[in-house]
Amino acid sequence: MGFGIYIHIPFCKQKCFYCDFASTAKKVDETLYEQYINALCQEITMYQALFPDICIDTIYFGGGTPSILPPDLIIRALNAVKANFTLNSDIEITLEANPGTVDEQKLQYLYQNGINRLSFGVQAVQDDLLQKIGRIHTIKEAEMAIEMAQKIGFKNISMDLMYGLPGQTLEMLKEAVSWAVNKNMQHISIYGLQIEENTVFGRLYDQGKLILPSEDESEMMYDYLTEQLPKYNYNRYEISNFAKIGYESRHNLAYWQDKFYLGLGAGAHGYYNQKRVQNPFDIDEYIKKCNQKILPFINEEIVDEKAHIEEFCFLSLRMAKGIDKEIFKQKFNTDIESLYGEILPNLEKDGLIINTQKYIYLTSKGMKFGNQVFSEFLLD
Repeated sequence: MGFGIYIHIPFCKQKCFYCDFASTAKKVDETLYEQYINALCQEITMYQALFPDICIDTIYFGGGTPSILPPDLIIRALNAVKANFTLNSDIEITLEANPGTVDEQKLQYLYQNGINRLSFGVQAVQDDLLQKIGRIHTIKEAEMAIEMAQKIGFKNISMDLMYGLPGQTLEMLKEAVSWAVNKNMQHISIYGLQIEENTVFGRLYDQGKLILPSEDESEMMYDYLTEQLPKYNYNRYEISNFAKIGYESRHNLAYWQDKFYLGLGAGAHGYYNQKRVQNPFDIDEYIKKCNQKILPFINEEIVDEKAHIEEFCFLSLRMAKGIDKEIFKQKFNTDIESLYGEILPNLEKDGLIINTQKYIYLTSKGMKFGNQVFSEFLLD
């Protein structure tokens, strides 16, 4: 069976003002990086004992800021996976990178040692806007990082763009799209700003000090992105993701296709054997458990059939191709119409889904109101 592996690197130079991910920007002694990777390697060995026969299809280094680490430590973790598991011959190995934390030497080392996909958190192309959201890089650094990566030989590069940011206008977003297209990205992810608790923006919002674009302005930005990117041959294969043909994120597709994956590192989540597990966010606790040769997860949840059906529908509907009725029947031993026959005609009448003989998928309107559609697939 093909598995994915997600490896969480929780370290950052600075916490972005909107970020509530499991990460720390505290200044740390670099020996902690080494201790952390040693613990990761121990966790990998423990999972090999649980799953000796699986084949790994994708590996994804996320964060935090994985590119903050010395590259030899990243490759040490990668080599531990290679030493313990069989790897698919065309494995996709992604590293998330902040443009302000890479140079040519680091990128060269990563490329030569097996990283074959980069995901750059560019977010915006105006320096003042980047500063407003707490990013540590400049647009010049982003440009240099991408051009260096392309020159070195990376042929699969993704970038993130955000909309609905404080002080952002539609014209600024248009400039960002033009910039991304001119850089010949293979993949573009788009994210609307979400205000989360325990973030800089969350605190400013509560104090009435965060000035955001209006709902209409944010909707115009969303509409621009979803209408323009396909014109440049970026196919919308998922609600927030656009790719040139053949460059879809295989790792993320595996999530949406209900495939199993191991989550390694502090704060990581895994999913296998209809079970979700979560590791502790506390880095010291994570390292201690791994060093004691104890699988470090602190939370374990069995996904019952009701939750599995609901999640399968939510995740499938995120993808452009939607719910495959035959796969649904194979997984759950029933036709989808027998469970959702009452709601499907209403969703179709409202222009939110298209229901064909083989698939149920969201319309462009349905993608805009995805959460509303997903809520209809909750079972009583």
